[in-house]
Amino acid sequence: MNQLTNKVALITGGGSGIGLAVARLFLHEGAKVAITGRTEAKLREAAQSLQGGERLFQQTADIADPEQVRALAQQVAKRFGPVEILVNNAGQNLRHRTFRELTPQAWQQLLRANLDGAFYCIHAVLPEMLKRRDGVIININSVAGKRANPLGGTAYAASKFGMTALGLCLAAEEKDSGIRVSNIYPGEVDTPILELRPQPVSAEHRSKILRSEDVAQAVLFVATLPPHVSVPELVIKPTAHVYV
Repeated sequence: MNQLTNKVALITGGGSGIGLAVARLFLHEGAKVAITGRTEAKLREAAQSLQGGERLFQQTADIADPEQVRALAQQVAKRFGPVEILVNNAGQNLRHRTFRELTPQAWQQLLRANLDGAFYCIHAVLPEMLKRRDGVIININSVAGKRANPLGGTAYAASKFGMTALGLCLAAEEKDSGIRVSNIYPGEVDTPILELRPQPVSAEHRSKILRSEDVAQAVLFVATLPPHVSVPELVIKPTAHVYV
């Protein structure tokens, strides 16, 4: 039996990487899935690869814009019904990421994309979740949101630490409302964001780190737990790496 039959899920950053892998897994488990991203061509290509039929909806949106997020949530509700599972996966990083290289504009860009966007998405779907006294919010964070280091960069780590606080505070506030909030902290994952590393990532290194599908399995685990079970935080990392 499928584990997510007819559940309505919204996945941000669904055009590639972890978001695409989660969408594929959710569809396989019977969910009605909406994917969003900033680039229409990438989103259209992702939708074609998913072959979700009537259970798949796509809409471009910049989640750093609260009005676009509000319109997105309305369109998903019109197509499938209110969002029951929100996967805040969209995120950005920069090639020039040291503090010395950061500009105010670059700083704001990352905080808007990685932190503000998550807040706007939660803000758009939470009222309906509260009405039903049921909902799952999964924030795809990063180990950079628990262990700040130069690899992720100053602005990226700051935005992810902010997401950590956002998820933990919301979970505590709504623990009696039927709303479950989970922060998932992946270590290095072989996704397109690696192309923005200051130094090229070798094929050998990629072979040792997480795949998008690995993180998607963790997301599915959290999303399919019974209502009385909540996972506030889940760290998933490559076996070959040390969690420090």
